[in-house]
Amino acid sequence: MGVARVSAAGGEVLVVNAGSTSLKLDLVGEGGDSERVERFEDVDPARPRAIAHRVVHGGPRFRDPVLIDSAVREQIFETEELAPLHNARSLEEIDSAREALPGLPQVAVFDTGFHATMPPAAVAYAVPRRWREEWGVRRYGFHGISVAWSVERAGELVEDLADARLVVCHLGGGCSVSAVRAGESVDNSMGFSPLEGLPMATRSGSVDPDALLYLMRHRGLGTETLEHALNFESGLLGLAGHGGDMEAIEAAAADGDADALLATEVFAHRCAGAVAAMAAAAGGLDALVFTAGIGEGSAAVRERVCARLRFLGVALDPRRNAAAVPDCEVAVPSSSVRVLVVRAREELVIARAARELLGD
Repeated sequence: MGVARVSAAGGEVLVVNAGSTSLKLDLVGEGGDSERVERFEDVDPARPRAIAHRVVHGGPRFRDPVLIDSAVREQIFETEELAPLHNARSLEEIDSAREALPGLPQVAVFDTGFHATMPPAAVAYAVPRRWREEWGVRRYGFHGISVAWSVERAGELVEDLADARLVVCHLGGGCSVSAVRAGESVDNSMGFSPLEGLPMATRSGSVDPDALLYLMRHRGLGTETLEHALNFESGLLGLAGHGGDMEAIEAAAADGDADALLATEVFAHRCAGAVAAMAAAAGGLDALVFTAGIGEGSAAVRERVCARLRFLGVALDPRRNAAAVPDCEVAVPSSSVRVLVVRAREELVIARAARELLGD
């Protein structure tokens, strides 16, 4: 996928970003300008020359962007159970796009692709060899498209970060923390699926597998019930008890809601721990980047996370942080770690990948 400028050739690309909590459709122009549209039916068929989809899980088959045909669609379907909040949604949108805009080439760009550079130590689980080699139980890493953009944008905002050690916090409906060294991913808090790692809007993040076995053995929970609970009833929703929206949770916490306060503290605790782990994977920390809905929009989350990272040299400027709008820096000038807020622009990376694949 790479970290390069959007191609100036090839006309508009309709980018379809089906996330766990949202659907975004953007017409991305030749120079990187973009226009948000609400529905496929709102797109003049003469405008886009291709449709490009964010597909969360590429499984073991897909690293690079690929033209979607019936065989590729089937292989994406086979990974559906590894990303139940995402890949099924992507398939629905692929079919909808084909119906609404027939004849246009469709390209799949995979969130796992950027993390294909992770070393074996970051990829392997300590499980039996057969699980790893025959059954493909390994760590993939996710949010790679967002991370790729954050790395590129950080290098534009701060010149000496081009080959630096970065930790990127993608905090939105889904949440992950990535370690990047010299522009390449070396670790990510998510693993075999987008369920591992931090607590998210409705996803649990990492849970001791023995707790799940206990629930199956002694509380009669089946696999489908567990899967649904971990993906749709957990995370911030499970902790706060009244929705997975961070802004609402912070407001409730300020009003004295104990569950909401716990949700904010758990989230910050786990995020800061993941940042520290990713800094170790990167071999140090030159810059910390916050992106996506919570990362960009919540000054309080950034403050709580950075307060726990002072031992790493992170020193947030409260005034700059409170007034932050992407793209900007929010650390004090004396901080040994740069702290950036970057607007997520996945559509630019996806459009670029589609143009490159189609030969523009």
